[in-house]
Amino acid sequence: MKIKNVEFKNQIFLAPMAGIADKAFRELCVNYGAGYTVTEMVSSKGLTMGDKKSAQLLTLADNENPAGAQIFGDNPETMAEAAVKCLEYHPQIIDINFGCPAPKVAMNGGGASLMKNPKLAGEIVKAVSDAVAVPVTVKIRKGWDEEKVNAAELAEICEKNGAAAITVHGRTRVQMYSGKVDYNIIAAVKKAVSIPVIGNGDITDEQSATIMLEKTNCDAVMIGRGALGNPWIFKRLNAYLSECRVLPEVSINEKMVVMLKHIQKIIEYKGEYTAMREARHHAAYYTKGLRGGAAFRREMGSLETYEQLEELAFRIAKENE
Repeated sequence: MKIKNVEFKNQIFLAPMAGIADKAFRELCVNYGAGYTVTEMVSSKGLTMGDKKSAQLLTLADNENPAGAQIFGDNPETMAEAAVKCLEYHPQIIDINFGCPAPKVAMNGGGASLMKNPKLAGEIVKAVSDAVAVPVTVKIRKGWDEEKVNAAELAEICEKNGAAAITVHGRTRVQMYSGKVDYNIIAAVKKAVSIPVIGNGDITDEQSATIMLEKTNCDAVMIGRGALGNPWIFKRLNAYLSECRVLPEVSINEKMVVMLKHIQKIIEYKGEYTAMREARHHAAYYTKGLRGGAAFRREMGSLETYEQLEELAFRIAKENE
């Protein structure tokens, strides 16, 4: 699997989830075998105006290589300037977000709103591609809604304007994350372009990853929500797809140990105050389906220190032995 001169060790990628796929989580997923990571999306306007938060979002972990930096916006010149600034953080790829469904992004000209304006989308891709020497990729959705399904058309426009690969989430913007992913539209994009296509949506295990690859003929898969509280999914999928091996389920004790390591990394990068608040969200996924998990999550809402979290994690591990 290659995108121009960038080569990947496998075809299982981590999606750039805002508020989730930060440096700590990306580092964890790479350790479990993610072949490629992308930063949380960064506002091109904020980045060009010197926003400090943007710098934090773009900082890569030592083990992230290859990695992409994702930007969003609706002005070609600003997007090009932002792409150049991203290179200060040494990503191997610049990724453009034409797929974010969040109202604060899509209703302000960015993200999935560009699905409704293919001409402007093409101009943005060209401006960014002309501005940087690294490959430029684009993340899109099926379309804005079921009456405006234009992923294949937009993918062709992006390729003609310099895009080196396309990631397709098989839902419309109106669907957000509801309903089922449409494999047919990802397959249509694959047929429409000659560049690599990455399939995204509903990949949670070996079976769903295999279905995505077989039904769409895509070159790689990108995992988003399926990795939440489940970073070992990359190890499992690599074993299955490359060696036809099904790995044993992760023990409750290991889940708690990994969760604690994850939160330790967030503390290292952001400080304990911020980390403990972010931990509440991550813990909901790590403890999903466990005996006492609901009570654990309620307690998480009042935890202030890592020591308190550690004590609670060992307690729930013991309860689930």
